[in-house]
Amino acid sequence: MTQTRDYDREGGQFGERRYNYDFDAITRRYMMRAFTPFLPRGRALELGCYLGESTEWLTGLYPDLTVVEAAPTLVEAARRRVGDAPRFICSTFETLELKETFDAIFLINTLEHLDDPVLVLRRIRRWLTPSGRLFLLVPNANAPSRQIAVKMGLITHNSAVTPAEAANGHRNTFSFDTLERTTRDAGLSTLHRGGLIFKALANYQFDAALAAGIISDAYVEGCYQLGNQYPDLTASIYLVCERGAD
Repeated sequence: MTQTRDYDREGGQFGERRYNYDFDAITRRYMMRAFTPFLPRGRALELGCYLGESTEWLTGLYPDLTVVEAAPTLVEAARRRVGDAPRFICSTFETLELKETFDAIFLINTLEHLDDPVLVLRRIRRWLTPSGRLFLLVPNANAPSRQIAVKMGLITHNSAVTPAEAANGHRNTFSFDTLERTTRDAGLSTLHRGGLIFKALANYQFDAALAAGIISDAYVEGCYQLGNQYPDLTASIYLVCERGAD
């Protein structure tokens, strides 16, 4: 029997659990920079909005934007942030029914939360126009900070889902090989791949170092540039995907 999930609680809207860090905003800024050359015009779909940070960016790019989120509290948080310009739908992706197709679909820090990623990606493939693109971003299992945590004995292996991640609804931790295998199994082809920000520190350590002035914006920019050289050693990895052959 499938266990019912509490998406509001997984989203960190209750209790004292920390989920969102200043480093996340930095990663998001570089994500926008990396995605921009590949963005098509037309109709867009965002699957999973969290508190609406990425939604705010997409609203400025796409007048015709649909946002789907399973947690009612997160829908309301995103709506408060961006207003009523996007169309919001409160639904799981597995039960979502859409008649229209989209030129751009965004799945940002969301695939790792899904019980059956291939099933959802196959549905997403059907929602893409023939020339549409899927923009997919996930935390990287091979980030140096995770590899250091393995050497310290804090986690068992690079792709482990930690108790804190599980409490926030994570089901998988992807590296390039498992991410591309998952998209291939769903019938998608990769147009472009990359990584965001070489990362030897955990998120809370990055935040503390920035706040103390130990590292600067120039240092973060250097980490981004180094991540372009070594994408497998970054905080987040991404794919720009197309429908592939039928």
